[in-house]
Amino acid sequence: MGHDHHHHGHDHEAADFGRAFAIGIGLNAVFVVVEAGCGFYADSLALLTDAGHNLGDVLGLVVAWGASRLSQWQPTPRFTFGFRKSSVLAALLNALFLLVSIGAISWEAVGRLREPAQVQSATMIAVAAVGIVINTATALLFMRGRKGDLNIRGAFLHMLADAAVSAGVVVAGLLIAWTGAMVIDPLVSLAIAGVILAGTWSLFRESVSLALDAVPPAVDAAAVEAYLKGLPEVREVHHLHIWGLSTTDVAMTAHVVLADPSLNNGLLARIHDELHERFGIEHATIQLESHQGDLCLVKQCRL
Repeated sequence: MGHDHHHHGHDHEAADFGRAFAIGIGLNAVFVVVEAGCGFYADSLALLTDAGHNLGDVLGLVVAWGASRLSQWQPTPRFTFGFRKSSVLAALLNALFLLVSIGAISWEAVGRLREPAQVQSATMIAVAAVGIVINTATALLFMRGRKGDLNIRGAFLHMLADAAVSAGVVVAGLLIAWTGAMVIDPLVSLAIAGVILAGTWSLFRESVSLALDAVPPAVDAAAVEAYLKGLPEVREVHHLHIWGLSTTDVAMTAHVVLADPSLNNGLLARIHDELHERFGIEHATIQLESHQGDLCLVKQCRL
């Protein structure tokens, strides 16, 4: 049986983004307070909707940052995998929070469709324009790590979407100033809720899948099995399991039956290296078997 770990500096990467999280949280928290105050002043549901969404993103950044820190904690006798799964739970919690927010936003918007309120379009435009700048700047803080970590990518895409939503509020303010149609405000709120739902549903579905130990989207399980079965030394593969230890780390176990027990020299090392290089699987446990019984082969872990 062989067990191997490949670490690519995920912990160091998470630590590197601590400053980005702090700046992003600080900027957006201040902006939420300002935007909500202006929303009440201008009686703009679109601004209040965007402020509520931004508040959700601030909380999301806080949870994601906490989970990234927690995932660096060392394993314990009880939590033998450590706390890496906390990043998955954080993504699920953020998705649930946003879904509740969408329901509240939609309910209020439908009410305003029946009785549109007077909106100060100039305030809408000015505040939303500031939102575009802040959200774009925050997104750029996470741009470097968006390809290697689901949490970082989620933060990047969320902030980028917020910039687009703020741009929508600016457009709504301009249309209201041009046409005087106050019904545009709740209509834009419903459109914003739809945009949030589209992004949130994907996050919710993926986080639930990872929480249930599904194969991560980036890994092709059929290709992994085909690779193992295609090895000349291998006769059969069974009990193949692939799951996400966190939003960045992928684990796998498999029983590999050898065609000839003597053909195992260096096989484990090659399999572990190929699984890492071709499929991004960092934690692989391979049990070599023969028809005469299990082969007692142990490969020292490389930490």
